[in-house]
Amino acid sequence: MLNGRESLIRLVGKRRHFLPNRQSLLSDPFATHNDSIENTEAEKLVDSKEATKFVSESGSSEKLVTCPVCGHKVSGEHNDINSHLDACLSRGTKRKLTQQTLLQSNFWSQPKISSSELEPLEKNVSGRGSDKSLVQNAVPGLPDFGAAEENVISICQSSQKLESDMQTHTDDSSENPVNEYWIDYNTDTTQQLSPKNEVPKGDMDVTMDEICGVSLETYIVGRRFSDEKTLLLGASISLLRDPNNDKDPNAIKVVSADSGCCKSLGFIPRELAQCLSPLIEKCRLNFEGHVCSIPKHPFDCVPIQIVCRKSVFNGEKESEVLEDFKCLWKVAKRVVESAKNYPLSMTKYQQNFCVLIHEVLRSNPHLFSEDEKIFMESFTSLSNDSQRIFIRLYTRKGPWFRMSNISYAEVLDPQEAVKGLSATGYVCLFEDADELDYNDIKEMLNLLTVCELRDISCKFKKNCNSGTRKKDLIEALLSLYKNGLCPKLPSVVLEKTGACIQISSQAESLIWRAERLFFLNGEQDLSTFLLVDLGIVKYPTYNCIISEQIFSGRDDLLAYEEAIEVAQLMDQALDGNNADVPLRFIKIADSRISSSSMKAIKSSTSESAPKFLFYFSALWVYSKVVSLGVSFLEREHRYNDAINLLKRLLSCFTFDGRRGYWMLRLSINLEHIGYLNESLAVAEDGLQDPWVRAGSRMALQKRILRLGKPPRRWKTPSFSASIKRKITEVHVQGRPLNCEIGMKNRFYGEDGEQCGVEQLALQYYAGEGGGWQGVHTESGIWLTIFGLLMWDIIFSDAPNVFRTRFQIWGLIAFI
Repeated sequence: MLNGRESLIRLVGKRRHFLPNRQSLLSDPFATHNDSIENTEAEKLVDSKEATKFVSESGSSEKLVTCPVCGHKVSGEHNDINSHLDACLSRGTKRKLTQQTLLQSNFWSQPKISSSELEPLEKNVSGRGSDKSLVQNAVPGLPDFGAAEENVISICQSSQKLESDMQTHTDDSSENPVNEYWIDYNTDTTQQLSPKNEVPKGDMDVTMDEICGVSLETYIVGRRFSDEKTLLLGASISLLRDPNNDKDPNAIKVVSADSGCCKSLGFIPRELAQCLSPLIEKCRLNFEGHVCSIPKHPFDCVPIQIVCRKSVFNGEKESEVLEDFKCLWKVAKRVVESAKNYPLSMTKYQQNFCVLIHEVLRSNPHLFSEDEKIFMESFTSLSNDSQRIFIRLYTRKGPWFRMSNISYAEVLDPQEAVKGLSATGYVCLFEDADELDYNDIKEMLNLLTVCELRDISCKFKKNCNSGTRKKDLIEALLSLYKNGLCPKLPSVVLEKTGACIQISSQAESLIWRAERLFFLNGEQDLSTFLLVDLGIVKYPTYNCIISEQIFSGRDDLLAYEEAIEVAQLMDQALDGNNADVPLRFIKIADSRISSSSMKAIKSSTSESAPKFLFYFSALWVYSKVVSLGVSFLEREHRYNDAINLLKRLLSCFTFDGRRGYWMLRLSINLEHIGYLNESLAVAEDGLQDPWVRAGSRMALQKRILRLGKPPRRWKTPSFSASIKRKITEVHVQGRPLNCEIGMKNRFYGEDGEQCGVEQLALQYYAGEGGGWQGVHTESGIWLTIFGLLMWDIIFSDAPNVFRTRFQIWGLIAFI
């Protein structure tokens, strides 16, 4: 694999079927100038002794305009003007919003909003807690993100500390009021409480006596595990702790109060149980209630109302738990209120999807047009069946689906669900062959089985010898259709497949954007929710301190999305055999970098600018495409073009950790074309660059020792002794069983059993190698040890690097 391609694949993520800018990129005029990468200034430097002093101020002749807000001169380009205006208009005192834990709070800070546009809400109170605490997956309509293993009390204690910090910070931000809102303690509830659902100010001052008689509305879940299958409306119930429950140590059973045997009717939702269990145990509260309604299905959730009753104990003990009680009671009320945001009938993945849409629209309203907002908000008005069908199809490979193959247990009427999606523009329903074009037919042929393809092939050809492979059959049919020998192919294909549907281009583009804004990377998608729900992945605890928007304006986001498209097209082009196609996208990326003003590049790559912002810019994506293009050109032996690209990268990105690799490749490529003096000069200048580190620095030192011999250089570098030191080599002998290319070698070990080369080395060191005990782990153990030792630093309260609940480190490390 070409160097840099794996990184590009991670950046792109799942390949999109519909690319809005595909046609414009394929016809981009920058890609058709000539067959070589243009860089007039860089070419002149090949003969220069100072080969690393590259072109600068490439945009010195561009038109400048005066900003109407700050009066500064800015570039006259459309994107630069809008970005600068957005920055000016949003400039003000930055506000720190603390997220009590990545599993508990909202995802991003609210955009800056004028105080005249809204009324201030309650002060923000947050706490920092365990990734395993507070809430679990039993409450209907709430996403679940972790197992219940740690006590909620620790969260309350940190909450009390952070409350005073937040109060102080709020007072300091009075000059630039922003929308203050409650951050939800509920690990599963990503919904922000609206003003009508806010917890009253008096909740923090409530006492145990005052909550006696206060009712909470919740549900009985886990009915399939109950002792009593039938329920009566108004039946009396009570709550009983179940600390020996294998699934949840905080479990609370709902038992019948009418029968003397206390038959179990089920459990209260896990999220609420995590709050009430310490109240029952430490605060000595008990709860009674009654059944509010009877569901149609015996295993459905049963609505109940519970009332708090207080046990009496001495006042000294009450004072010890009073502070914990206040926090726990407030959290319990939040869980109950948040459960009302979703209907009981909503499935887990359906809830997660709605959370994603809601959070993105709430946190980034400036990145969507009004029509886009209306379209995405219309998803919640669809029927449950329509929502479930769409989410299921979106997470599948696609892009085409046969209606006859769409069947899910939770979807009652797929036909009506698809009609609802088609009416709102979320899917395209194809039942007429005249609506299909060549690409549609090509994709629909992949829906057919080999037998179906052979049947179609035999209809149009007397001799059906197109092979038995699906790929060969499809190519044969497409060839016939393209040559006009089977004009009825669309009708025949549609007759075989039946009605087909495809996710609309608008829906795919907007949901992709929502995922990217939600997770802030290309590697995570909706499956991340599932991994957390199942307990397979747990994320650490940290605070989110947000003072900068990732994308200051819509133009920045659209430019970033277009750059991602170029990266995807580049990756797809490398899968083919046509070298001209990747070259087109290399030129496009290079032209985008060269056309960007030097002021814009320096402002985004300077040491003072927040580093994470650059990783979400179009320039960063284009730099990765060009860097991959260098590897591609080197493979094609186009060293002059590779040199020009490397010089462009080095001149534009002066504060970049990749400069070491670029310097090394530039030195190597200059040597390839016979410029040894310039190659040596590049290597020497690279050692003076503070951004050239680690392996690249050592590789440059080796090149200097090899190239810097008399008469080019007479003085021996100071680092020569460390580079030339003799490394002891250990030779381990083994008898291989196979020597096939692409296959892992197998050997007979000292115990006579077959083993790999790693096990063979471990056996040597355990014996005659010195009696050492070892383990083969690649880098897993070292990364784990490093993470544990540096935990407090990795997850320290650094501003802006932690922004979502699904991060295992800061945003900078995602790239």
